[in-house]
Amino acid sequence: MPTNTKKLKEARAQVDRNRSYGLQEGIDLVKAASYTKFDETVDVAVRLGVDPRHADQMVRGAVVLPNGLGKDVRVLVFAKGEKEKEARDAGADYVGAEDLVTKIQEGWFEFDTAIATPDMMGVVGKIGKLLGPRGLMPNPKVGTVTFELERAVKEAKSGKVEFRVEKAGIVHAPVGKVSFPADKLKENLLALVDALVKAKPSAAKGNYMKKISVSSTMGPGVRLDISDVSAQLS
Repeated sequence: MPTNTKKLKEARAQVDRNRSYGLQEGIDLVKAASYTKFDETVDVAVRLGVDPRHADQMVRGAVVLPNGLGKDVRVLVFAKGEKEKEARDAGADYVGAEDLVTKIQEGWFEFDTAIATPDMMGVVGKIGKLLGPRGLMPNPKVGTVTFELERAVKEAKSGKVEFRVEKAGIVHAPVGKVSFPADKLKENLLALVDALVKAKPSAAKGNYMKKISVSSTMGPGVRLDISDVSAQLS
């Protein structure tokens, strides 16, 4: 039996799939059940009581995690003139216009997030079909189409996470690394849930938060007690 399969079974054995864990206990369990040699990402999945097929029930937004993501975020900015200099001064990794569009059309995607000034969206639109499926298309709803480049770049670098509900009504988002102290993961997870609560569509009826689970990249999912999570929201 492969070592990884054995370790995965051992990790799964630590989790009671019929139980909902308190937030602190759940995070501690995710950390304890991590068995890989690399620093896994900790992901959260939230099932919402919405039907994304209806435009008035779409949930989308962004949140700056208080403790970051534990990785170097590569930021690309579409800008010209003074705004190009502002982006570079703010720490953007790549700044340009048509030249970046050409590189992307040729298959280059060595960046994690893209930001654009509003006047550049006509140019960026040419590669919308390439950026969109990868979740990289700048969007004013999440603050990535803006003239305030210094703020946008610094937020992206510090751990800004964009979220969007999928067809099944689930939002997936990272909240840090397994190596993070449990209290830092807890703060990040609560910040994400709080942002989801604030993004609740007025058309959403009934129970909004239906299920929350947390896991490491390779580890088993741990279901959280929604009432315990809600009670700790600031």
